[in-house]
Amino acid sequence: MARCIVTRKLPFDALERLRAAHDVEVWRGAMPPAPDELRELAAGAEGILSMLTDAIDRELIDACPDLRAVANLAVGTDNIDVEYARSRGIAVGNTPGVLTETSADLAFALLLAVARRIVESAESVRRGEWWTWEPAGWLGYDVHGATLGIVGPGKIGEAVARRGAGFGMRVLRTGREPGPGRVPLGELLAESDFVSLHCPLTPETRGLIDEGALMTMKQSAFLINTARGEVVDTEALRRALESGWIAGAGLDVTDPEPLPGYHPLLGAPNLTVVPHIGSASHATRGRMAAMAVDNLLAGLAGEPMPSPID
Repeated sequence: MARCIVTRKLPFDALERLRAAHDVEVWRGAMPPAPDELRELAAGAEGILSMLTDAIDRELIDACPDLRAVANLAVGTDNIDVEYARSRGIAVGNTPGVLTETSADLAFALLLAVARRIVESAESVRRGEWWTWEPAGWLGYDVHGATLGIVGPGKIGEAVARRGAGFGMRVLRTGREPGPGRVPLGELLAESDFVSLHCPLTPETRGLIDEGALMTMKQSAFLINTARGEVVDTEALRRALESGWIAGAGLDVTDPEPLPGYHPLLGAPNLTVVPHIGSASHATRGRMAAMAVDNLLAGLAGEPMPSPID
């Protein structure tokens, strides 16, 4: 029986399967453990079930000489030093595929929300400002027939593209890999009415949507980011919204994350921000927990993880 730690409380049945096989300790704090707290918690652990908020870095790995397996409850792996873990013989897995459709639903929901001003118009009703029907009131932008640009057409990006096609949208794609219908990033930004980000966070994509990129977009265009907050230059986005370089933005991820309530970006107009809820459905989060537990059980048994990090 191995000692395992789980870095957040998980209200899913899968955790009971892990407890049945191993000695499990769950972090009880309302917030993720700080780096020093995580190192203390993980000392002597052989398995870690981590969240995307946990830095499984060289320092943490060096502090856990018995560590044999890490299962990340996320698709993204930028919180883990994967190469260093592998060099130490530690198996590392994630939860790909299972959240594709749910995350695409959220991306398209943000697109619809910002295009049709759903959040701000609903808030006006709660403020008692719905006095009558106005022919020029709460005008938004059509989604049907518009051009949708997918930056990073992986599984989630392609799922968003399918939703766009269902609305009769023209879909453009750009990414590292060649493929049909791909265009350069500059062309995609200039032609798209909605730019939806789905690329991983890498040194090449960090700050990809900077001032120059935002000024390339149409003044009537919207930016949707459900990838990673650092893909967008936050200060440049604030200026773009306040100066009218673009029509609006919908964000599920931010830089910094979480975004504090006093952050200047939140004062910008035509902005909808939700707290990283792309995969937050009962079914999807439950499946993610099951996959993470499957990975950890296999790694601790010395068997190949069902979902190793590629």
